[in-house]
Amino acid sequence: MSGDVKERKAGEPKGQDARSQETRDKLLEGALRTLVEQGIAKTSARAIATTAGVNQALVFYHFGSVDELLAAACRHGAELRVARHRERLHAVGSLSELLAFGREMHAEERDAGHVAVLGQLLAGAQSHPRLAPATAAGLDLWIAEIERVLVRVLAGTPLAEFTDPAGLARAVAASFVGLELYEGVDPAGAEAALTALEQLGALMAAVEELNPVARRAVTYTLRRQGGRGR
Repeated sequence: MSGDVKERKAGEPKGQDARSQETRDKLLEGALRTLVEQGIAKTSARAIATTAGVNQALVFYHFGSVDELLAAACRHGAELRVARHRERLHAVGSLSELLAFGREMHAEERDAGHVAVLGQLLAGAQSHPRLAPATAAGLDLWIAEIERVLVRVLAGTPLAEFTDPAGLARAVAASFVGLELYEGVDPAGAEAALTALEQLGALMAAVEELNPVARRAVTYTLRRQGGRGR
């Protein structure tokens, strides 16, 4: 094996490999931009290639089909956005902090156009089955991060033994997805819903500040109510 081949395997792509990766990146970003600017119905190979500034044939050369490109773009976009917010999520120390951060992230994602991308992908998955697994995988990246936060912030609280962090993470993610889409038709209603979620966070913070006797009383009540529900 030549030294050049060894170097290319161990280091960054060079030459043709680097140009190929650059083209793929342009197509991924072009697909996301096209979804935002033109919607899923007008997101064609030609439209994506025009946005990306490359030849239309490269869509099929690198991804095989428009659906495969959109699926890859969904994963790519989710990975970038989760990575952007991961450090802040790791610093969250309470449920109320998580909900407050959710409001800030919601505004940032909306202004950056990523809410529109998500809405188009969810709509497209109804008629393009290949998009469904990729869209779900992108959402799962967010869910995994939220679940880690919930496990940490609920530990030691009266709610720890009565909640399923994995299920709750999906509920939180679904709530924010729904609110992001809902805001497009009823901004005031979406704002009221976000405020209501923050009030729940404040209630949780108040429970955490109870003295040990009161916390045991809350735990007892939750256990009793849980027994009635079975």
